[in-house]
Amino acid sequence: MEIFKTADGSHSLYSEQFGVSYHSKYGAIQETQHVFIEAGLRPKALIQKEISILGIGFGSGLNALMTCLEASQLDLKINYIAVEAFPISMETVNQLNFGELFEQENVNDIFLKLHQSKWNETIQITKNFTFKKLNQKFEDLSFEPQFDVVYFDAFSPSSQPELWETPVLKIMYDALLSQGILTTYCAKGVVKRTMKGIGFTIERLPGPPGKREMTRAVKA
Repeated sequence: MEIFKTADGSHSLYSEQFGVSYHSKYGAIQETQHVFIEAGLRPKALIQKEISILGIGFGSGLNALMTCLEASQLDLKINYIAVEAFPISMETVNQLNFGELFEQENVNDIFLKLHQSKWNETIQITKNFTFKKLNQKFEDLSFEPQFDVVYFDAFSPSSQPELWETPVLKIMYDALLSQGILTTYCAKGVVKRTMKGIGFTIERLPGPPGKREMTRAVKA
C-alpha cells in the first residue's frame, strides 16, 4: 500500500493489489466533499435530520470521517454502516494526514476511533454519529430497505467490474428506502444503464475536480 499526497494536500492510497488509487489525485477531500457530502448527504439533510447511510467501502475512512464532522456541523443524527473486505493496516492509518486538515477539534481522535472500532459492533463515535463496520464482500451483503443514502465508493469498473454489475447494484437498490439516494464518482454509460434497468432514476451531475461527470441514482 503506497501513500501519496493529492492536489488539495490530503493523502490517498494506491492499492498494488487492485492497481488503483483510493481517491482522486486532484484531491481526496475535495472528491469526498463533492461526490458524497454535497451530492448524497446534504440533499437528505434538507428534508430530514435523522439519516441512515451505507458506505460501500470503508477504505481510508475519509468518507466516514467527513460524514461524522458534517453530522456535528449540521446537527444531524447519522447512523453509518461501512463495508470493507480488504481493510488497511493501522500502520498505514497512522501515516494518513486527514486529522491535520480540518478545523474541528479532536478530528484525529475521531479518525482513529473509526479505524480502531471492532468489526460488526455498533459504537457511538459522537453524540451525532453512530457507526458500525462490516468486514464483508459487497456481493455477500443483504439488507432490507433501511438506508437513506448509499455512498458507492467501490474500486473502478476497470479494476473490479463485477462490483458494478446487476447483482451488486441490485443489493444497493434493495437496501435503500423509497427516494433513497445512491451517489458515486462513476459516470460510465454501461453502469448508468444497468442502474436504470434495476429501477433507479439516474441524474448526471458535474464531477469533482478532474472529472467531467458523476452519477446520482434515486430509488423511485
